[in-house]
Amino acid sequence: MLELRDVDTFYGNIQALRGVTLRIEDGEIATLIGANGAGKSTTLMTICGVNRARRGEILLDGTPIQDLPPHAIVRLGISQVPEGRLIFPDLTVQENLDLGAFLRNDKAAVRRDMDYVFELFPILAERRRQTGGTLSGGEQQMLAISRALMGRPRLLLLDEPSLGLAPIIIRQIFEIIQKVNRDGTTVFLVEQNANQALRIAHRGYVMENGRIVMSDQADKLLSSPAVREAYLGM
Repeated sequence: MLELRDVDTFYGNIQALRGVTLRIEDGEIATLIGANGAGKSTTLMTICGVNRARRGEILLDGTPIQDLPPHAIVRLGISQVPEGRLIFPDLTVQENLDLGAFLRNDKAAVRRDMDYVFELFPILAERRRQTGGTLSGGEQQMLAISRALMGRPRLLLLDEPSLGLAPIIIRQIFEIIQKVNRDGTTVFLVEQNANQALRIAHRGYVMENGRIVMSDQADKLLSSPAVREAYLGM
């Protein structure tokens, strides 16, 4: 489905990604783990076209997309839930969700998808007329995920969805990620919470200093002594 081949990304003269190669298969949950500052968020931003790859290729179903603008990449079926959620605090829950479907013209399907996200997160249905800024952190994360799903993505990119949330909310969010995947959406999950991420993923990649240093099936990484010592505190 999505493949990065030897991707380099820079911020000015500072190189953030160094020869990143990875593959996300259709229908799976893939995760990218690593310490803060390793380059995980930059990887997602490069896929989305917000940061430009200076070298290498990004392929969606075999077609290069690294030179496309972000809105064109969204139209191809890639949606991102950014770190920090970045909802619109002065808009209502309903209005935030409507913006997620801004590029769509299939009104009947949009209504069905609205029902779907309210089924995933019933609390949002209860608060649909509240402004986003009045929601709790967990509810804002639910809204950010729902807004991305309103674009009906083939590939959902999630950047640190557990950041700053209580353990009980984290469990709920990760259960929803699994359900969304079972319902047909491919997921690429960036997380510092390596234990949670590897437990729900099919495939995992480990990033250090802008490089992929390890990759394997997620369950094998979870049991790897090197990963357990470096990222799981075991």
